[in-house]
Amino acid sequence: MMTESNDVPTAFQAFTEISIIEQLSRNELERQLPNGLKMSQFGVLNHLDRLGGEWSPLRLANAFQVTKGAMTNTLQRLEKRGLINIQSDPNDGRGKLVSLTKLGRETRHVCIKSVGSLLADISNEISDEELAEIIPMLQKLRKFLDERRS
Repeated sequence: MMTESNDVPTAFQAFTEISIIEQLSRNELERQLPNGLKMSQFGVLNHLDRLGGEWSPLRLANAFQVTKGAMTNTLQRLEKRGLINIQSDPNDGRGKLVSLTKLGRETRHVCIKSVGSLLADISNEISDEELAEIIPMLQKLRKFLDERRS
């Protein structure tokens, strides 16, 4: 479907807005994260805390749609900080399993608190009700795209 104002498909305009929002929010969040933590590192901490359990590096790489090498780099940096634990997989002698440490869980919570002022500023501009209205559509779009990935 095209919009009336130009020849650009509506879906493309939506992707453009989402892309710009992702870039702006990533930059703003990284400025607020403590101890020089990067978004990729926070993403792993957040993922492990939300979903729990032990994850192989390959499974994490697939979840984040990055190469295994990129994920290994991120995991090594997190392990060096004591935020995750990497141990041998008892079911696969060559495999590794990644889990969140107590410090990693605490760091994730500190990160969330560190962006509190940004979230408050957003809430002052856009009400929780307005944000809640767009979440189902964003989730529907995410699920659609997630089902299409290979």
